[in-house]
Amino acid sequence: MSNLVGIDLGTTYSAIARLDETGRPVIIDNSEGGNITPSIVLFESESNVIVGNIAMQNFGVDKNAFGRFKREMGTNKEYNAFNKTYNPTALSSFVLKKMKEDAEENIGKISDAVVTIPANFANEAREATLAAAKTAGMSVKNIINEPTAAALYYAYSSGDELNGTYAVYDLGGGTFDISIIKVQGSDIEVINSDGVSKLGGDDFDTKIIEIVQSKFKDQTNETLDEEDFTKNDAEEHKKTLSARDKTNVRIASPKGRATIEVTREEFENSISTLIAQSEMTCENVLDEANLSIDDINEVILVGGSTRMPCVRNSVEKIFKKKPKTFGNPDEAVALGAALFVAYKSDPANLTPLQQKAVAKVNISDVATKFFGTSILEWNEETNQHGMKNDIIIEKGKKLPCSVTKDYVTVSDGQTSINCTVNESNVEETDPDFVKKIWEGNLQLPDGRPAGQKVNVTFSYDENQTMKCSFHDVSSDKKTEIDLSVDNKSSKSEVNINDFKVE
Repeated sequence: MSNLVGIDLGTTYSAIARLDETGRPVIIDNSEGGNITPSIVLFESESNVIVGNIAMQNFGVDKNAFGRFKREMGTNKEYNAFNKTYNPTALSSFVLKKMKEDAEENIGKISDAVVTIPANFANEAREATLAAAKTAGMSVKNIINEPTAAALYYAYSSGDELNGTYAVYDLGGGTFDISIIKVQGSDIEVINSDGVSKLGGDDFDTKIIEIVQSKFKDQTNETLDEEDFTKNDAEEHKKTLSARDKTNVRIASPKGRATIEVTREEFENSISTLIAQSEMTCENVLDEANLSIDDINEVILVGGSTRMPCVRNSVEKIFKKKPKTFGNPDEAVALGAALFVAYKSDPANLTPLQQKAVAKVNISDVATKFFGTSILEWNEETNQHGMKNDIIIEKGKKLPCSVTKDYVTVSDGQTSINCTVNESNVEETDPDFVKKIWEGNLQLPDGRPAGQKVNVTFSYDENQTMKCSFHDVSSDKKTEIDLSVDNKSSKSEVNINDFKVE
């Protein structure tokens, strides 16, 4: 039997799970005996890295402790420790390395893993996540969107045969996703997904910090230093406000002492615009799917931030029904990923009971962005050519898919074509308002008239990674691009074997 694991690499906490021999998805505890691991990295030296609880205790206090870097995946943001620079991919690889080693102490060597991704993650962030797993020494052949994984676990765990349309509301530490799915037994079809890449518990913690800083200033006429009330402190008081109407924050700072009362009401007022943003996203995903709230059977809550009363009230207000939580919302994504990795594996690697658990599972996901290319198009109103972003793969298209569109050269003697791959959250035709995720050139033969056919093919696989081809038909010349983890922006740029990770 192979050791297959599913990993939820979270903004604030991460979890890893597997199917036990009976086919039941279970969390693998870390070396400290916890079911979740804080996604915090502390550099004790230039070659010694601590991940998890101890690192979390130092977050916001020690300048060499870093967290919340998942929100920056696929970007060039830099984190500096002991005269070395790390990107978000590198820091994520340390978290994954710790989780891998802890799991292998329990179950033996891991053969394959699935890592979950927020549904709204851009292409670069997806690639960066795969690169982090590869750097950590994991064999990752598949990824799955977080709300899809949660839906899979929900369908598996429900005592009733599910049949209908469901909303998966996933609000974690750093990202927000809302997905509409159709479920028939173990068949799961994602109809539409939307989300906000930077919306979650981290933003709510920041609002508590702002309240405390403001009240400390009022009481002492001093500015509260960051290390005197950290994100960790704010998170603990946020949890208190989920259970009580108020919390008392005691500050003992060189600048003064103060006891500051924060009420649930003023906290909820401070995050009202963030909650409104999630509500608008929910309304948008229903509109795009041409559904009303009456079409939704149930709303499933996923992610630690859904424990907040105002979040649950917001969901009930939008969908006109009480949302449901199945098990621990911190664990649902990892448990669903454990089912998915078994579903995607060779049945010969599973026990008979594991085979039975995933035998009827069938999942289809959709593109969560629009993808297009920049073309030159004649504008009847201006009587001249202008640039346009032409959509090739529509948001919501079932995966995997491959779409080809035919274009032609626009001028006599044209010797090259500027090729682009564009990404957008909405159906945008103006190339100035889309994200250009790749650009290159296709060289053409000399001396040809205008009107030569060029085929452009975008292929999008179940891991939501792109392969694109720009093909000049008559000469058979091609420019091909594989937007994979080998991209420079996705590399972690560290040799993890140079570090002791604990």
